[in-house]
Amino acid sequence: MVLHGHPRDHGDVSTRDMGRAALVALIWGVNFVVIEWGMRGIPPLLFVAIRFTLVAVPAVFLVRRPDAPWRVILGVGVFMSLGQFALLYTAIGLGMPPGIAALVLQAQVILTILVAAAVLRDIPTPVQLAGVVLGTVGLLVVALGRDAATSPLALLVALGAALSWAVGNVIVRASGVKGGLGLTVWSALAVPLPALGLSLLLDGPRAVVAGLGAFGLPALASTAFTVVLATMVGYGIFTSLLSSHPAAAVVPWILLVPPIAITAGWVFLGQRPNLAETLGGVLLLLGVLIANLPRGRSRSTALNAREAAPAALR
Repeated sequence: MVLHGHPRDHGDVSTRDMGRAALVALIWGVNFVVIEWGMRGIPPLLFVAIRFTLVAVPAVFLVRRPDAPWRVILGVGVFMSLGQFALLYTAIGLGMPPGIAALVLQAQVILTILVAAAVLRDIPTPVQLAGVVLGTVGLLVVALGRDAATSPLALLVALGAALSWAVGNVIVRASGVKGGLGLTVWSALAVPLPALGLSLLLDGPRAVVAGLGAFGLPALASTAFTVVLATMVGYGIFTSLLSSHPAAAVVPWILLVPPIAITAGWVFLGQRPNLAETLGGVLLLLGVLIANLPRGRSRSTALNAREAAPAALR
């Protein structure tokens, strides 16, 4: 794949930048498997609370608050961070393979188009509709042909995570706020206490205490990977690429994340996707790619990579 559109000469992007984009996709893809590995024995919502505490602190004291009203920052935090990751971690905790979870999460592009059409009256283009239809067919193939280890509940919860991300995307688009590390860090403040409260309510105090006691080296290493590599390093490289090249040239690299996550789950966890999951996944990713094509996109619905693309991977 060749990236185009350097802001100075509009020529081909260097091999170095393509390597950096591939590295980010690799980090974010492996991150799904690392999450599943580190969360064993720990309630998912508690793991989310710990993760986002470390995302926000001490970075909130070092990173400038984004130029946005608190209602926007908290809205992004509630939907892009709390809702998305609480549901994603719960789906993985219910037995969904992390690679399939990464794949289903890409439905957020399709759902963003639909939510924007309903809320912002942003009518999708024919190209977007074609992508929505193809992606939906792929998602149905994955759902109907899923492995027995993936329960219907886990699939619905993962779709809920994609929907929550989509709502967060629309909040960002409607507000016009610029994304970046500041929005990532400050919106993370909306996560720890609600996630901990939900864990106490749903899992019970005894399970929370037991989970804290089970927070050993794997959980620590998993959290460190997510916070340092997936968030700080990955997000830093990705935003630097977006500052030098058009978003349409960088965003397609995100589509490498589910195949990498599926491969990592196969290699490290022995979670081999079946034929339906593979074919459905291909259709879903093709639909996402078509729905996200730069030409013919409407002003508001088009996924803004600078603000939303890395959210599910941080």
